[in-house]
Amino acid sequence: MPEMPEVQGLVEFLDERLRERVITRATVANIAALKTYDPPIDTLVGCTVTDAMRRGKFVVLATSGPHLVFHLAKAGWLRFTESLPQTVIRPGKTPIALRVAFDDGSGFDLTEAGTKKSLAYYVVTDPHDVPGIARLGPDPLGADFDRDAFAAVLAGRRTQIKGVLRDQSLIAGIGNAYSDEILHAARMSPYALASSLDDEEVTRLFAALRETLTDAVAAASGKPPAELKDAKRRGMQVHGRRGEACAVCGDEVRSVFFADNSLEYCPTCQTGGKILADRRLSRLLK
Repeated sequence: MPEMPEVQGLVEFLDERLRERVITRATVANIAALKTYDPPIDTLVGCTVTDAMRRGKFVVLATSGPHLVFHLAKAGWLRFTESLPQTVIRPGKTPIALRVAFDDGSGFDLTEAGTKKSLAYYVVTDPHDVPGIARLGPDPLGADFDRDAFAAVLAGRRTQIKGVLRDQSLIAGIGNAYSDEILHAARMSPYALASSLDDEEVTRLFAALRETLTDAVAAASGKPPAELKDAKRRGMQVHGRRGEACAVCGDEVRSVFFADNSLEYCPTCQTGGKILADRRLSRLLK
């Protein structure tokens, strides 16, 4: 799933490449992924792109008319090309959910792999008309999100810290991968309760959050969409590295599996050498 750093890299690319370009075509290939009907998607045609912005994991393509907003979800991506194919898209026969063309012949497809479809796009007059954006918490790299603001998010929350980091209504943009990376950098168990952290642990976790995300955004900056996924994988210390040696201590990276995803961690770095039980309802280590 693309998270805040990759979405930021994608937004920077789109802003540089599409600003002042005119939309000439918007072809819906998966009607279920289009979550709005007013304004109609056809109102994008003839509009000029004025900006590309990120809101959490959402991309906002602002135009002289309505805005195109999309969320790539777990298996979605944007495929950009300098010369967009003229072939007719056959709904239901392609991974493409939406195709957008521009006046210089370029364009992009929003695509989604797999059978479980959750990619979503919206045409709105205000990005806050998108429910997911309206519910977002603060941006973790925002100037006003300091250590005290982070501590306020954690205070009194008897929730595992892994879940707090991933909750978009509390902190916008962090998902499964970067929450694993942040917790590894902070040397903290994903099962620790947010309310149980002392001042030193809060400070350490906040520093890990800022450093991990800042480094990831820098790694994504300037890369075209086709290279962003590989850049993300190369930067991971534990996420997606089950069975490999931890780059910090050499211990084996372990996984805990859930219904539709998993978390990765290093026992030596994060849990005092203890192996976390691989069952959702098992007693949780702190």
